[in-house]
Amino acid sequence: MQTLASLSLAPGHDTVTQALAWLESIAERERWPTRLAFKLSLCLDEALSNIVMHGFPSTRDGSPRPHISLSVLQADGSIAIDIADNGIPFDPTQRASPELSATLDDARIGGHGLRLMRHYLQNIEYRRDTDWNRLRLTATPDTDGE
Repeated sequence: MQTLASLSLAPGHDTVTQALAWLESIAERERWPTRLAFKLSLCLDEALSNIVMHGFPSTRDGSPRPHISLSVLQADGSIAIDIADNGIPFDPTQRASPELSATLDDARIGGHGLRLMRHYLQNIEYRRDTDWNRLRLTATPDTDGE
């Protein structure tokens, strides 16, 4: 896979906004189809929001400084976003999507991001490498040209 761009971030209140602006600039530069850019932005937003909210519950003296690294890769018509963070271990590929509610009155807000990611992405891969979570989100352009 060819690396198109990389970004390093410290988790904080503007991490997701910075990452999405960065991804949008890559999508424009590379002239990705609108729907491909949408799918990847939505999934990056979901993954990063969860990492920032839940991946770094506290920082203790002597622990490594919280860090997130992003890379966008391209190969054989697919685009992948690699997300690496040194937060607590979490493998989203082992999580089941919650059941859908029968009615809107019974529906809860939140908890469906993984379902969206599984819908829009061709592949979600996770591995723990030493003290790092490594998540790869892979999408392909839709065959209808958009």
